[in-house]
Amino acid sequence: MTTTTLRTLEIPVLGMTCASCVGRVEKAIRAAPGVKSATVNLAAERARVELDEVGSPAAVTQAIRSAGYEPIERTLELKIGGMTCASCVGRVERALKAAPGVLDASVNLATERATVRVLEGAADLRALTDAVAGAGYTAEAAAPPDATSGDREQAARAAEIHSLGRAVAIAGAATLPLFVVEMALHFVPGAHDWLMGTLGMTPWRIVSFVLATFVLFGPGLRFYRKGVPNLVRLTPDMNSLVVLGATAAWAFSTVATFVPRWLPAGTANVYFEAAAVIVTLILVGRWFEARAKGQTSQAIRRLVTLQAKTARVERDGSEIELPIDQVTPGDVIAVRPGERIPVDGSVLSGASFVDESMLTGEPVPVEKGEGAKVVGGTINTTGAFRFRAEKVGAETVLAQIVRMVEAAQGAKLPIQALVDRVTSWFVPVVIAIAAVTFGVWLAFGPQPALGFALVNAVAVLIIACPCAMGLATPTSIMVGTGRAAELGVLFRKGEALQALQGVEVVAFDKTGTLTAGRPELTDLAVADGFIEDEVLALVAALETRSEHPIARAILKAAEARGLAVPEPETFSSRPGYGAEGRVAGRAVEVGADRLMRDLGHDLSAFADQAERLGEEGKSPLYAAVDGRLAAVIAVADPIKPTTPAAIAAIHALGLKVAMITGDNRRTAEAVARRLGIDEVRAEVLPDGKVAAIRALQDGDRRVAFVGDGVNDAPALAAADVGLAVGGGTDVAIESADVVLIGGDLRGAVNAIALSRATMRNIRQNLVWAFGYNVVLIPVAAGLLFPLFGWLLSPMLAAGAMALSSVSVLTNALRLRGFSSRFEGVHS
Repeated sequence: MTTTTLRTLEIPVLGMTCASCVGRVEKAIRAAPGVKSATVNLAAERARVELDEVGSPAAVTQAIRSAGYEPIERTLELKIGGMTCASCVGRVERALKAAPGVLDASVNLATERATVRVLEGAADLRALTDAVAGAGYTAEAAAPPDATSGDREQAARAAEIHSLGRAVAIAGAATLPLFVVEMALHFVPGAHDWLMGTLGMTPWRIVSFVLATFVLFGPGLRFYRKGVPNLVRLTPDMNSLVVLGATAAWAFSTVATFVPRWLPAGTANVYFEAAAVIVTLILVGRWFEARAKGQTSQAIRRLVTLQAKTARVERDGSEIELPIDQVTPGDVIAVRPGERIPVDGSVLSGASFVDESMLTGEPVPVEKGEGAKVVGGTINTTGAFRFRAEKVGAETVLAQIVRMVEAAQGAKLPIQALVDRVTSWFVPVVIAIAAVTFGVWLAFGPQPALGFALVNAVAVLIIACPCAMGLATPTSIMVGTGRAAELGVLFRKGEALQALQGVEVVAFDKTGTLTAGRPELTDLAVADGFIEDEVLALVAALETRSEHPIARAILKAAEARGLAVPEPETFSSRPGYGAEGRVAGRAVEVGADRLMRDLGHDLSAFADQAERLGEEGKSPLYAAVDGRLAAVIAVADPIKPTTPAAIAAIHALGLKVAMITGDNRRTAEAVARRLGIDEVRAEVLPDGKVAAIRALQDGDRRVAFVGDGVNDAPALAAADVGLAVGGGTDVAIESADVVLIGGDLRGAVNAIALSRATMRNIRQNLVWAFGYNVVLIPVAAGLLFPLFGWLLSPMLAAGAMALSSVSVLTNALRLRGFSSRFEGVHS
């Protein structure tokens, strides 16, 4: 009789209010596969669940959500040590996913990090690190990004590179005499006679044994430390292939040297130089790989080092220099010319120009005066000023940017799923191919068949390279998203990097995105019996209660005329239509033509003016006083200076441009004509933007939507890719996939172009990585021997394998040279 081991989960659950909630949650959990029992405690807001080996925490959390309640989750970041290839990634992911309470785990070979989604209270760091250790790797909590952690990581990377460089030098020194003598014996006339006459063949074989043994079990011991345990676990990796290949060549040669009678006559050849060269060349490849991988994360390191180490803070009437981690919100900080601004805040006094290129990629310094926002990490250029700290530590814009870039760099794109499926069985299949190769050559090969069988099987083991496949996607993502951050484009979600390259339509919100978002009153025409200033004062009074940009434009115009603006007695807003209320005892209504029609006003008196204004790209509004149509008001929102260039560049990329606006159709089409916009969705109410996006998606068109991230959240979420225009300091826009810092629409062009470049780079890497293995593994097995008599030496196989990973990394690093489509063009 077998007993089933049960796992117990304690899951916090939000949203339960009564006993019937408890029943619903329990019923939903018990219906999930593998659940043996479920007990829910309303007071503690926790569910206790027992699972058998079939059950999964992810299925339980999905069941709770489907019942309408929310299990509490959290995300942990782990730093993983010891991974060398794509099969390592799969092993670590499987180990983490099998740990109690883990919902999902994603491991990135290039960043050497794991992102683990766990149930709150059901999984702890120790259990996760133990699970990783059980798979043969090391894990620790990833420190949050700061200058110190960046220094530590860089130091660790430098130590690894130094260790590999030292191993390469030692292995190379021991391998060189072996290689030179063996090559001379094969290709230099008289070398064989010289060796026999001086040292003798048997003593030379013993010297070769000593040198090869030193290389394999000295500098090459790192392969055995990881490869052998994984062989024992029946989960072979790249290290296992090296161990099998090099050890097979070394072991055969050792037998041929010391007990040749154990081998068939004519087969007692030695391959010590092949074993040593294999290990040395793969060490060289690892060394180059480590150096290249260190360069892929340079963008993060540069961002982290932008943080100032100290700040000059006013305390008790004097300025003192404090470490950055001792600055608190509310502190007053003095900044001198040439200094880096330490934290985020608002200018209190003084003025200067600040270089914000680290935020926006725009090299022209920005003027800062009293009340202006300043961002930590930017550089003060000419003047001096004092500012009040508002965001410090992890809340600063720079810290948010680093977190976003790290999250995007650690993401797995959909294209990675294919790689994961292949690499899960790649190494075992290679070992099987090597075994078949050995058997076929032994049975059908020319004499000495055993020698041919050994050499070709070793070549198969050595030439296979899952490392290249594992690095193909993450390295390109790392470099691409890092370069994007330097250009003021933040990919909040790594998946957007793949999705953005496939969009066919780029839709823009008009106000605040295509335009400056600061409308100005340009025209005011009143009906007979009304006085212009009187109408303006009444409308402005009503608009004092509104936060709409058009309301502020009208109020500003009244103030500019010096008009007295009374307080409204009543006020009600009709979003998308306008507003109405009472001012100084008079009924006042102001809004779009649709509001006036709803109220029964005849607009024909202003038809000519409205048509003219609309053709000029101005938004006509109407005012009614005491039940009579009183005036037509024109408000124009100036187009951003960079908008025309951005739209022209999007067209140059072969994409259509659409505009979504609440303006009336005539005005919207006038703006569209000026900017060369292809499609217009006009008179769209705030809650209608999602429907407008859906309409643009008809015909399976993929749509990117660019909005200001404030009232555009639903549309940003509904689009295939949402790009939010940040306000220079606003980067935490949850509804967007991509954030364009600084409000420059040219960032959207750079985002699309960089997405295309990155995906093209990934496809090149994957074609190389897969093509390399598909083509060269059969060549190593001897497929070309019957046709051309060609065989691949294990030494050449080792060199090709070492170069394959380096080639992928080098190709990914080319993305660092990506240039903005507007390089050298400034607004």
